[in-house]
Amino acid sequence: MSVQPIPAGYHSVTPYIIVDDAQAAIECYKNAFGATEVIRLAAPDGTIVHAEVKVGDSHVMLAGEHPEFGAISPKTLGGSPVSLMIYCEDADAMFQQALSAGGREKRPIQDQFYGDRSGIVEDPFGHSWSIATHVEDLTQEEIDSRFAQMIKQATQ
Repeated sequence: MSVQPIPAGYHSVTPYIIVDDAQAAIECYKNAFGATEVIRLAAPDGTIVHAEVKVGDSHVMLAGEHPEFGAISPKTLGGSPVSLMIYCEDADAMFQQALSAGGREKRPIQDQFYGDRSGIVEDPFGHSWSIATHVEDLTQEEIDSRFAQMIKQATQ
């Protein structure tokens, strides 16, 4: 039997995030997103050097800060240009769950012109999570038309 180039259960792209407190982040993601812990590798002093959680069918890798290796969290950097996206069965419920787990609302949950119901929560570690449920199948033409109308309203 040959080794598969992409391990079973993983996708081609897997986010890897750095947090200032990996142990707390794992617990937060369990409470906020229903994550399950897959693996945890800790240094002798107990700091987490690598961990993986699974949210739905997707893995998220994470580690605590290790500036000596270039691993710096959004809190240290003053923010992050990267965000994560979760599709789930009930975006409203998960959004509230994420807020209850310590998240901060960045954009309220609402229906979007492109057919999703979504909002954005920033977790206590500085990462933004878009939480969405796809609620409407649209053609590209319908999306383009709605986008043009949204831009028109925004510029009036």
